[in-house]
Amino acid sequence: MEVAVYNIQGTKTDRKVKLNDAVFGIEPNDHAIYLDVKQHMANRRQGTHATLEVSMLSGSTRKLHRQKGTGSSRKGSIKNPIFRGGARTFGPQPRDYNFKINKKLKKLARMSALSYKVKENGFTVVEDFTFESPKTKNVIELLKNFQLEDSKTLLVTNGADPNLVLSARNLQKVKVIHAADLNTYEILHAARMLVTESSLREIENITQN
Repeated sequence: MEVAVYNIQGTKTDRKVKLNDAVFGIEPNDHAIYLDVKQHMANRRQGTHATLEVSMLSGSTRKLHRQKGTGSSRKGSIKNPIFRGGARTFGPQPRDYNFKINKKLKKLARMSALSYKVKENGFTVVEDFTFESPKTKNVIELLKNFQLEDSKTLLVTNGADPNLVLSARNLQKVKVIHAADLNTYEILHAARMLVTESSLREIENITQN
């Protein structure tokens, strides 16, 4: 399939680029997307949550009253979970939430997400550009040219571009990412993708090789 190439002024040029149908035009696999995003979110969790169990609490272990004959329920010590300041019953403990999925499944998920973006007209190819200096207003102007001021936008570049990264880091709804680091979550999280022309080959490499 062929798509138009835009310049940074938001104007369609007279050139077109051909997108690989094996990457950008497949039948999306929703379950693969679900598993890949689930893994991405799980791997971001710190898993440092912790609560105190009875053995971890400091305090007296004296039995509050005798077991039977008082007319009251059995309680044990003051560290009993039924008391304020007592232990937590079956509370969370530090754990690792990471899990693995097959590389082929991750590639399928990325291609599915890219295919969704192309079908929904959320994928725009832009001519390669650079900023002479890091200025936030340059990125704001770029977004205005594409009418994306209020949209979550993902800028995909081919290689490190410090000026572009520094120019966009103060904008909450904009993220700059290297094509080699592209993942399913970032693709779906953005409403629109602005992809530089030279990064298309890199995207095809990470999804097919």
